[in-house]
Amino acid sequence: MKKPQDKTARMTKALREGGVRVTRQREALLKVLTEAADHPDAAELHRRAQVLDDTVSLATVYRTLTVLEREGVVHRHSFESGGARFEVADPVHHDHIVDIDTGHIIEFRNDKIEELQRLIAAEMGYEIVHHRLELYCRKLA
Repeated sequence: MKKPQDKTARMTKALREGGVRVTRQREALLKVLTEAADHPDAAELHRRAQVLDDTVSLATVYRTLTVLEREGVVHRHSFESGGARFEVADPVHHDHIVDIDTGHIIEFRNDKIEELQRLIAAEMGYEIVHHRLELYCRKLA
């Protein structure tokens, strides 16, 4: 896993390449993104960034997320449980389990699933370029 400062540097570079100034407000948002252990929505990112800098606007959050997503350093997820959620792009592929009762999102990686998906695609004459697996689950009693 990348260090927070590496992720921040990657996002800062992406903003500059996207033609966006890296302001104090955006730096606060980048810090929140790199420290997030969950998959917050824009409103939650805004709330957390305002703790660091009370001048961060929701519009700045949305504009910054749009650029970061376009540059490929942030992933937007539209889980069935609600609106868009965000995470810093990790070079190591992972999938998600969404707890339908709590909304909690768990990241996981399983080599057997990855291999099976590759085999299925190959049997049908395809090579996987990108995929996303989301499992919607309920905790066993």
